[in-house]
Amino acid sequence: MTTIEILCVGKIKEKYWNDAIAEYSKRLKRYCKLSVIEVQDEKTPDNAPPAAWEQIKQKEGEKLSKYIDPKAFVCSLTIDGKRYSSTGFASFFEEKAVSGISKIQFIIGGSLGISDEVISMSHHRISFSDMTFPHQMMRVILLEQIYRAYRINNGEPYHK
Repeated sequence: MTTIEILCVGKIKEKYWNDAIAEYSKRLKRYCKLSVIEVQDEKTPDNAPPAAWEQIKQKEGEKLSKYIDPKAFVCSLTIDGKRYSSTGFASFFEEKAVSGISKIQFIIGGSLGISDEVISMSHHRISFSDMTFPHQMMRVILLEQIYRAYRINNGEPYHK
């Protein structure tokens, strides 16, 4: 059974996001071993200059990098990453399984994105849209698409 870890910046405070994450986590138990690892986000001052943004991303990246497993296939969620259809994303999981990869880590950055250092540690970059989503929402979207991919790969019905 594949292990999937979602490494992310920040805690989720809203009950509705936590409920959605709990629901997809429960559904995924039959397909994979799932864990979500949260690191503390850095405070971003209003009107901070771009140099401060880079320092914040760097600090968050240092926290994330402590959890990156050198044996895992690491995917950063970035706006310039590869885009998949749902069936294409299912094929991505199938290809990893066939090639013997037993652990996949997905990295979701904070409000400013992912540091260049963490991106350079990634094997792959994935984009869900040109739009920017809150990291809380991105966790739910990612979990839903992972669940959908497993349903597709197991020949089970899924909503088109």
